[in-house]
Amino acid sequence: MHENSHPSATEELCALVLVAAGRGSRFGDDLPKQYHLIDDQPVILHTMRRFHQHRLISHIIPVIANGDPHWQVWSHQFAALAKLQPPVIGGAERQDSVRNGLLVAQQLGVPWVAIHDAARPLISQALLDRLLQARSRAQGILTALPAHDTVKQVDDKGFVVRTLDRRTIWLAQTPQIFPTALMLDLHQQASAAGFTATDDASLMEWAGLPVLPIEGDPHLLKITRPEDLETVRALIQGKEIV
Repeated sequence: MHENSHPSATEELCALVLVAAGRGSRFGDDLPKQYHLIDDQPVILHTMRRFHQHRLISHIIPVIANGDPHWQVWSHQFAALAKLQPPVIGGAERQDSVRNGLLVAQQLGVPWVAIHDAARPLISQALLDRLLQARSRAQGILTALPAHDTVKQVDDKGFVVRTLDRRTIWLAQTPQIFPTALMLDLHQQASAAGFTATDDASLMEWAGLPVLPIEGDPHLLKITRPEDLETVRALIQGKEIV
């Protein structure tokens, strides 16, 4: 169960569960960050187009907030994406939203699922290739960056208590890729146990299952603050993402 040794796994189809139900309270305005515009198009459309281009991404399953008025505004442009499924309504927490998306992926019969933040638009085809190819090595694939700076741990008063070995530290990104049935089962187990994880790879850790980190991209940042949006806008306008 820990290793997937079949080379054919690298060619199996993968659905995208796109998490877009967040309100973006840290962004500082009422418009969710995934709907802010870059080149007159919302961030979420930039994200979806990049996944849509990959031949092994079979379906795009967006998970949006209940009562989201913005999705419908852009639905005429979203309709050009043939792989796009009707939006799924999210839950109270991110974990609930992902579980709702996983249920749809299971109903579609897609063997693998990539779970991704809608506010991370700068995913390259080359990185997607590497992540999907890694399915021959493990069932849990984590996009992550190795730490290059010195990492300090602080106490509850904010004072440094120790320096961590940065060689063992990776900073998690998305997408994170798993077998659909396995990840749905872990989400259901976690819900029953009252366990809340900060990302989906944490559910694999909770279950004692291995996760393989694959080096991501510093440009694959999550838009959380207004300055992040400006950085992503500059990258999109200033270079071709391939």
